[in-house]
Amino acid sequence: MNPRAMVKLSHFLNSRNKLFQCRFLGEDAGNCFRLMSSAGISTAGQSYGADGRSSGHIYADYSIFKGKAALSACPVLPTFSKTGSGYTKVDRRGTIMLTFRPAIGERKYDSEKKQLFALSVTEIGSFISLGPGDSCEFFHDPSMQSRDAGQVRKSLSVKPHTDGYFISLSVTNNILKTNNRVTVPVTTAEFAVMRAAFSFALPHIMGWAHSTNPPTDNVGRDFVKVHPQLAAASEWDR
Repeated sequence: MNPRAMVKLSHFLNSRNKLFQCRFLGEDAGNCFRLMSSAGISTAGQSYGADGRSSGHIYADYSIFKGKAALSACPVLPTFSKTGSGYTKVDRRGTIMLTFRPAIGERKYDSEKKQLFALSVTEIGSFISLGPGDSCEFFHDPSMQSRDAGQVRKSLSVKPHTDGYFISLSVTNNILKTNNRVTVPVTTAEFAVMRAAFSFALPHIMGWAHSTNPPTDNVGRDFVKVHPQLAAASEWDR
């Protein structure tokens, strides 16, 4: 098979997998194809270089589907800004965004009730350094050190079980008087994939990967065109 045919086949399989994933997440077909197109996975809009590599950014998440909930992880790139002296600096570090979706039926998940949790670089360090039998827990409060502290709180815990870990997210909203909790069991193999992916993404999230490849003026802005929710996204944005 010639290189061009191999690229087309790979492209077709990626598009089909994305459509299959959207069905799992409960997305309607129209919205799914719009997402695929905006992410640069559309068969009509994607362009490749001579080496067969995509010329644009791609929204690539890692999703784990279980009976009661689904968990997705995706890197959020940092944003950059120009200094007065002409240097480019990291304006805001990236994160790894975890998205939890509760199940609403067999192989169907409710995107309307999704909950987000953005892992910082230090939290990622804690996550990837977990050994067998270890656990960790993180707390987020958007109003910390203000008079509204404690009104909305998020707690993410990672606890071991026989074959992997339980990853749980609790969200307490005293304003709406709600308390939600979702847990996804992650196998040892699935956790190994997350650990490897998080380790690979870490220097890119920190902006260090750009220190040897200086970013252009379009860095950050290009990513907004790809997936607005994940460009400098906040877990508190709804």
